[in-house]
Amino acid sequence: MSELLQKLEWRYATKKMNPAKAVPQEKVDRILEAARLAPTSSGLQPFEIIVVTSTAVREQIKPKAWGQGQITDCSHLLVFAAWDTYTAERINAMFDMTNAQRGGTNEGWENYRQMLLNSYPARDAQTNFEHAARQAYIGLGAALIAAAFEEVDSTPMEGFDPKALDEILGLGARGLRSVAIMPLGYRDESGDWLVNLKKVRRPRELFVTEVK
Repeated sequence: MSELLQKLEWRYATKKMNPAKAVPQEKVDRILEAARLAPTSSGLQPFEIIVVTSTAVREQIKPKAWGQGQITDCSHLLVFAAWDTYTAERINAMFDMTNAQRGGTNEGWENYRQMLLNSYPARDAQTNFEHAARQAYIGLGAALIAAAFEEVDSTPMEGFDPKALDEILGLGARGLRSVAIMPLGYRDESGDWLVNLKKVRRPRELFVTEVK
């Protein structure tokens, strides 16, 4: 078994974290970089990650997340927040940045820009948000895998009040809406009922269909 698969076998959705054990910043940075490098539709990266280490802010968030202990016991709380909609400004900013970094552009690329400008902003905001949220989940997946590779415990969470979290973090003013949260930390084996349970997944033959 490869090293990556061994670490994915090791990881689980940690229910109890050790609040006295902090994740080294260099590991957090690599996890965030994995999420930043994740693929997104048209390369637009329509989401951001808010890293919450403030104890006071996490105490505010906890009751809005069903009182789950990982919120305050973790070392770093990652909040994945998607764009609330697509705008011409946001699309152009990403295309302009790409052109600047690649040192030019071409007709096909600019035609593609116009295609997006003619279609995305014209859609309703909820449709656009839902599309952006799906891109955020790609980043979440990359971060979960990277955390496992770093042997950092993590838990993907949707069990929270997004509107309340958005208000606490002031996301609305930034044109963002929270879609998922991910505590990073280290497991407290003495207090986590899930830690020693066997990982259960459907067998490959019931999960993968090969079309040849």
